[in-house]
Amino acid sequence: MKLLMISGDRSILSGQQGAFWYTLQEMRKHWDRIDIICPRISKSGKLKTESGKSQAHDIPNNVFFHPCSWGLLRQSLWIEEKGKRLIAEHHHDVMTVHEYPPFYNGRGALALHKKTGIPFALEIHHIVGWPVTSGITEWVGRELSRWVLPSEARRARKVRTVSTAIEEELKHWGIPSEKLSIIPSFYLDHDLIGRTVAPPKSYDIAFCARLVPNKGLMNVIRSLEYLPNARLLVIGDGPMRAEADKLIHAMKIQNHVTFLGWLPTLEAVLDGILAARTFVMASTSEGGPRSALEAMACGMPVIATRVGVMPEVIEDGENGLFTDGSPKDIAAKVEILLKDAKKREHMGKAARKILDRFERGKLVEKYAEFLKGIAKKR
Repeated sequence: MKLLMISGDRSILSGQQGAFWYTLQEMRKHWDRIDIICPRISKSGKLKTESGKSQAHDIPNNVFFHPCSWGLLRQSLWIEEKGKRLIAEHHHDVMTVHEYPPFYNGRGALALHKKTGIPFALEIHHIVGWPVTSGITEWVGRELSRWVLPSEARRARKVRTVSTAIEEELKHWGIPSEKLSIIPSFYLDHDLIGRTVAPPKSYDIAFCARLVPNKGLMNVIRSLEYLPNARLLVIGDGPMRAEADKLIHAMKIQNHVTFLGWLPTLEAVLDGILAARTFVMASTSEGGPRSALEAMACGMPVIATRVGVMPEVIEDGENGLFTDGSPKDIAAKVEILLKDAKKREHMGKAARKILDRFERGKLVEKYAEFLKGIAKKR
């Protein structure tokens, strides 16, 4: 069977061996061919062509990327036009669409569905600005989502969500429960995580995320005001990096914060996370997040806000701690763990059990069977 995937993720083509790369390593086993239509990449990005002459991080030989030739304003048209040509040539059985504001994936997929009749699944991994917005942009995205997503869901054969919380909110928005399926996308590699060896602890707090407003980095930095001797490691990059640097200089804590930027592989990310005594996730809205689950799987004591899948996996005080995300509360929870090595060890051991719940092979197989079920009803 053949799968057409509409995605906004072009990290592989930009040279990153991240979560999407690991997902495709498993997905390829369940499909004869996977074509991925995604946005335009930079000139320095690497692209795997049909001939296989140019590859980015060993993309499987049955997976092909088709980045847009134009800008994002014409992404929907690219999905429609490129998708028609691909379906005519390869006769795909099903299409899956990762949707989020500004909804160009969904608009293009709906037009493609109308022209070709290909059945599709709508995938909603994260509701922007829900449950808490981090600014006016997210508020607008959330309110538009409340109208756009149910409208698109009516045309989809099925809607994939990744947590109970997101499913319940989408039901509240009017998407019928019979259309919704919970299939987590937090794929944890048992073999990779199992062989990861923790380096010496050089930091007190690890933070790993794209540096955008909803991730809560600024509050994590501000928490150091209450933890004068603590050291923070930040993994990731994004538009808030400059603002974070200004705050650090204003607080005069340059010697207490280290930025690693984007790391090329998951192994490198895990090594960085494990160099700290605690892991903090302070997001105001999330789908997962995967980074917190990876930290738990590695045996890290995690401090997290009650967003995404966290309320479903953390038992407060047993395998993690919840925070309200404010600087003072983050500091208080970090201090609890820094003062009690036995508690950190106990919490880390309990957290590792998450690895079996989100084991990559089993979840990707479930995801593939979900999509194949849609194709068989065509």
